[in-house]
Amino acid sequence: AALALDNGLARTPPMGWLHWERFLCGTDCAADPRRCVSEQLFVEMADRMAAEGWRDAGYEFICIDDCWMAPTRDEQGRLRADPRRFPGGIRRLADYVHSKGLKLGIYSDVGNKTCAGFPGSYNYYDLDAQTFASWGVDLLKFDGCNSDSLELLAEGYRRMSLALNRTGRSIVYSCEWPFYLRPVQQPNYTEIKQYCNHWRNFYDVYDSWSSIKSILDWTALHQDTIVKIAGPGGWNDPDMALVIGNFGLSWDQSVTQMAMWAIMAAPLFMSNDLRHISPEAKCLLQNKEVIAINQDPLGKQGYQLIKDKSFQLWERPLSGRAYAVAVLNQQEIGGPQNFTFSLTFLGNGLACNPACSIQQVLPTSRDWGVYSWISSLSVEVNPTGTVLLKV
Repeated sequence: AALALDNGLARTPPMGWLHWERFLCGTDCAADPRRCVSEQLFVEMADRMAAEGWRDAGYEFICIDDCWMAPTRDEQGRLRADPRRFPGGIRRLADYVHSKGLKLGIYSDVGNKTCAGFPGSYNYYDLDAQTFASWGVDLLKFDGCNSDSLELLAEGYRRMSLALNRTGRSIVYSCEWPFYLRPVQQPNYTEIKQYCNHWRNFYDVYDSWSSIKSILDWTALHQDTIVKIAGPGGWNDPDMALVIGNFGLSWDQSVTQMAMWAIMAAPLFMSNDLRHISPEAKCLLQNKEVIAINQDPLGKQGYQLIKDKSFQLWERPLSGRAYAVAVLNQQEIGGPQNFTFSLTFLGNGLACNPACSIQQVLPTSRDWGVYSWISSLSVEVNPTGTVLLKV
């Protein structure tokens, strides 16, 4: 069954741009055309992604979230875009996005209605999959609101996976399945990976340090369950949205989100305004060394090794017998502090045996030199910041 359902996609975590979080469900284009969820917004973002290095850095998807639809289906029962905000329809937008060397993602819901109250895909799975394929869609984010039971929720996620495969078009399938199951029962991640390319585990990310911190805490708490299932073709989504370049994170907190999403092998979907982004945020989001860690072909998700007061030590196995190592300081008071650990902790004692070279990736790139297996490393980390190393 797994082989039959494998669509061959998402061999590394997908990367792109998503309107949700920064632009939410703004639908009043007359009052605020620059922030309205509309054809214009996606055209302008596609232009920036192609012209300003985002596509070349690996951000290939531009994704529509909730609130793109007309309030009702058409006479044939098909979904349709709001004609005022998407006057050319989704097909024309997809063609434009493709002309920029990018891919288009879209949003629907397993239930009767989307989370914002627009038409859901319940009992329309095949028709909606065919519609998305005919429009040239490359990714579907499938939400889990307004499903009448857990049985119908699971059935809907399975049916949409099969329906997407039947279209013959390569469409990455982004699920929210385990997030809606967790309050009631433990998700079966083996089954979920058979049907989905990545799956949401936790609440919506907010533009705040408390949100980033809660996601990291939840991931560490559940790592024994979720880390082992991640790999090429299927990824844990801690909520993909990178809020770097917005308003809520300090510089050190932005570094922490970028570093830790790379350690967690998370999909990287920015939610920000690429028309108005600082050079510092752009440089961080386009950092090739961090992206290479996130996109490492071995496809192993990282995990927390040590939690010691305010400090956390995480590692991620990489190809070529390398490791990514993150030292996170969750303290929110005072100044920089040092964390010292033995290199024998890394890779079950094998990462630095008999010796290893260490390169700092974030917050700045720096060569730390060569260390022996029995060495200790002392790392200075700012409050709420992270130092990312490659060993």
